[in-house]
Amino acid sequence: MIAAVCHGPAGLVGAKKADGTPLVAGKTITSFTDAEESAAGKVDDVPFLLESKLREEGGDFIIGEIWASHVQVDGKLVTGQNPASSKAIAEAVIKLIQ
Repeated sequence: MIAAVCHGPAGLVGAKKADGTPLVAGKTITSFTDAEESAAGKVDDVPFLLESKLREEGGDFIIGEIWASHVQVDGKLVTGQNPASSKAIAEAVIKLIQ
């Protein structure tokens, strides 16, 4: 199982499956969004916009309401949009473990 929230899914960028395809390709995923990065005034402070990068790698990126809790579960991949998603992502992980 892989679980990551907010900017944590940046750890998936560049990760490849055994066949060389991006790990996130075809996976339903979320992370801190480009809109949230912009609203925080941090677009120029990050090396890349995470939402855009995950989309480039083939992720089926789903956006929730800005700053609200939003979690996506695709098999054993669990991602949360922002810090408000922390509780919901923990609950999703517990559900998968059970």
